[in-house]
Amino acid sequence: MRFESYDCSRGCPVEAALERIGGKWKGVALYHLLEGTKRYNELKRDVGNVTQRMLTKQLRELESDGLIVRKVYPVVPPHVEYSLSEKGRTLEPILLALRDWGESYV
Repeated sequence: MRFESYDCSRGCPVEAALERIGGKWKGVALYHLLEGTKRYNELKRDVGNVTQRMLTKQLRELESDGLIVRKVYPVVPPHVEYSLSEKGRTLEPILLALRDWGESYV
């Protein structure tokens, strides 16, 4: 659920951030895009056991939120690449901290 505005408690910025990057596959996709631009199939392989429909949905949401850039090349078959936007790059320290925490937790 997306809110029109976040004018509630001090925890609202956390809720807003999690709303943008929350979802089972968004964080993983963003993490793999830290390595650089990736084609769709390469990203799908990196992300793991995700359906094409779900990955596409999550990537569209990330693009809509301005966190990734989708570039389509007009060739047959279609060539689509994804990369982090400048706004998405600001998530790098957060994603790396999550990775570090996950390594110590697991």
